[in-house]
Amino acid sequence: MLDRPIPRAATCGNRQILVVLHQEHSSPGRVGQLLVANGFHLDIRRPPLGDPLPETLADHAGAVVFGGPMSANDPEDYVKRETDWLAVPLREDKPFLGICLGAQMLVNHLGGKVGGRDDGLVEIGWYPIEATNEARALPLDWPDMVYQFHREGFSLPSGAQLLATARDYPNQAFRYGENAWGIQFHAELTRVMMHKWVVKGAHRFVLPGAQQGRDHLHGRLLWDLKLKAWLDGFLKLIFERETAVAQAGR
Repeated sequence: MLDRPIPRAATCGNRQILVVLHQEHSSPGRVGQLLVANGFHLDIRRPPLGDPLPETLADHAGAVVFGGPMSANDPEDYVKRETDWLAVPLREDKPFLGICLGAQMLVNHLGGKVGGRDDGLVEIGWYPIEATNEARALPLDWPDMVYQFHREGFSLPSGAQLLATARDYPNQAFRYGENAWGIQFHAELTRVMMHKWVVKGAHRFVLPGAQQGRDHLHGRLLWDLKLKAWLDGFLKLIFERETAVAQAGR
């Protein structure tokens, strides 16, 4: 159900979120589940498969761009078109969340840099992060451990506010302006999704710094509940605030 775009006539007011995925069988996971549970509809597009992105978000309450196996630096046309398209939520000041690849595309759009470490070290598994003072000022209980699956990180764009940091990849979460947010880590994985990633991504566990599949699954038992609770509050902070402001202006 979550992977089926909602016809415009079926949406209620401005309770529609644009969801951008990058593979045929990708899912918005818990992000989609939580948004639907909070009364939003999902308009799912897959640019690598030819789906167009809207010229305006006037009919949407915001957008979420998810991750994928490709790099934000790849030369494919759809990567450039999608990166350029981020001008739409920024220009219209619409709530936007970029997750992993989505955050890296936002960084490239804002003039920052995306790339791997010189020593090849990756974050694949569970790793600690630390919320900044700016993040602690938000009405959120930030997690201490998060799930990662990336070989590249990003610089902090000029004018952005750092929200979470870590030892090996110091830029883990940021906010740009009032409504654009980027996170490097993955809070969206359901249990089924994590099992699929562990199976399909097992060839990456030999990379420097990567954890073995059993550690991914064991870590979920220890740290996932807090990560899920944070995600619920984070999505409400991003998307419900905009809805409340829009309703107040009517």
